[in-house]
Amino acid sequence: MRGTVGGVRRAWAAAAGVALVLAGSPLAAQGYRVPRTAGGKPDLNGIWQALNEANYDIEAHEARPALAVRPGPYGPVPAAAVLALGAVGSVPPGLGVVEGSPIPYRPEALAKRNANRENWLTSDPEIKCYLPGVPRATYMPYPFQIVQSASALTLVYEYAGAVRNVYLKDPGKAPVDSWMGQSVGRWEGDTLVIDVTGMNDQTWFDRAGNFHSDKLHVVERYTRTSPDVIAYEATLEDPDVFTRPWKMSMALYRRQEKNAQLLDFKCAEFVEELLYGSYRKHPLSK
Repeated sequence: MRGTVGGVRRAWAAAAGVALVLAGSPLAAQGYRVPRTAGGKPDLNGIWQALNEANYDIEAHEARPALAVRPGPYGPVPAAAVLALGAVGSVPPGLGVVEGSPIPYRPEALAKRNANRENWLTSDPEIKCYLPGVPRATYMPYPFQIVQSASALTLVYEYAGAVRNVYLKDPGKAPVDSWMGQSVGRWEGDTLVIDVTGMNDQTWFDRAGNFHSDKLHVVERYTRTSPDVIAYEATLEDPDVFTRPWKMSMALYRRQEKNAQLLDFKCAEFVEELLYGSYRKHPLSK
């Protein structure tokens, strides 16, 4: 009898643990009915934002003194160019968003990733306000807006004024490679699936130097799981850089402010001095 009671208690404890995990998960809302547009598809309209540290490094990572470091007497210290930033220039720890880490780099590609990381100050396209590409645009520390109707779908990002028009009918192969690529959407049940191709090789996935080639193919999945949460997944395939396809996943949260809106952050004008200041007749002193 005692063994039976103990078994029941263990079963209840296990069930309670599962319930607590589900209750604490932003991706589980029991009985949630997805709102729908006039066309009957799940309504993804709204201003959304990721709340994680993926833009620093999509893989799990410890806190670091800076993204650019140099050897110090007792370990790495911030590079001279970022020393004055202090804690503002440090890297917060992150659990990572890559499933089954580490990223499956080919050996030569991993060496390039490491070189990118060493030369972050001069190499990261974000520093120069270049368009972020996909999927990085999704988890940068800025909101983005999904604008959806029965016949059109557009994603608008605050960072650099980036925009993605999502084709709902496949137009064929992208005519040219571009920073944000070509997006073609379809519905699989209540999940919006977006195929992204035709991206150039100039964007990174994060500030840690993770990169891709122009062979990158991204399949995104957006599933609304509660009034204020979208479960986001991106499967990435690039035979020139990775040994196999891999996936990242995260929650996207709806901005709650009554006056939530995208503001202007067209940062190109803020990097003119960085990019072109040396061409002044009388360059500013450093």
